[in-house]
Order: sequence, then C-alpha cells, then structure tokens
Amino acid sequence: MTLLDHLRRMAGNNLWSNDRLYRAVLALKPGEFEAERTSFFPSIKATLNHILAVDHLYLDFLEEGGVGAAAHDDFVPFDEPQALFAAQVAADRRLIAFCDGLSEADLDRRVITDRLEDGMIPEKIGDILAHVFLHDIHHRGQVHAMLSGTSVAPPQLDEFLLDYDIKLRKAEVERLGLDDQINATS
Repeated sequence: MTLLDHLRRMAGNNLWSNDRLYRAVLALKPGEFEAERTSFFPSIKATLNHILAVDHLYLDFLEEGGVGAAAHDDFVPFDEPQALFAAQVAADRRLIAFCDGLSEADLDRRVITDRLEDGMIPEKIGDILAHVFLHDIHHRGQVHAMLSGTSVAPPQLDEFLLDYDIKLRKAEVERLGLDDQINATS
C-alpha cells in the first residue's frame, strides 16, 4: 500500500467514524448534546463544532480556496446535531474527493497555510492530511468519552482497516458508498 492509498483510506475512515459517532449523538436525550462536560471543549456540541471548523480551515488550505484563517474564524457553530452532522458529511465528502484527486507527487507539494500572526506558512499536502486525520481522531475520542456519561453508549470506532473487521463494517461502508474501502480479501 502506498502512502496515498493509506491517506485515501483514512479519508474514508473519517466519513465512516463520523457517521457512527453522529448516529450515537443523534440518539441523545434532549439536553445531552449541549450539556456541560469535562473535556478540552465543554460539551459534545462544542467539540463536534470544533472538528468541523478545523476541517473547513484545512480543506480551504488544501483546495487553495483563498479563504484562509477566516474559514475557521468566521465559522458559525451549529446548535442542532442533525444540521451539524449534515455539514460534517459534506466536509468529509470534500476531503474524500480531494484525496481521490491526488497523485503521489502531490503529497510533497506545498500549499500556503494562513496562520494570521505567524504569517503564511507553506506546508506539504501529505503532512496537512496526516494532521487533519490526527486532529479529528483526537477530538472524536473526546466525544466518545463524553458519550460515556450520557444515555447512549459510545460506538466502536476502530473497525475500519482490518480484514477481520469487514463483517462489522460492511453494511455501513456500502451505505456510505465506500465499497472500495473494503479490503480485496472480502
């Protein structure tokens, strides 16, 4: 497997993991989504909005959209989980499309990242993608932990890459249109 293949699978994993996580979030009782909790951000709502705001920032950098830091700074948080979920799916699909359009050589190509007080910093596309996946996994883990204190059990989020787990994800992967993410041994 090449690095590009791996990054493409991680983009698919992002969509799949967010789908599982949001399905749990959508099952929360009234008030649990926005309830104050102990974590880096004070609620499930705030954490999920942060993930999406940062995804918008890095997607703009990667796509060279020209919005820059405003993609994050002007982000308007969602109050309702269903609308937030729809916006996250759209961002995840953009990320998949971006990765699908890359070549191996693109991974070393630098794009400008607008860091406001630190200026315009060129970063490698491969490094930005790795960072986005780490960032999203980090904060999804926080939401996962916060779900433990709600009426909804946190979903399993690590059943995506191994052949052993195909039976646990096959229907979801097919529903999400990620059939090519199922290993060739299935």
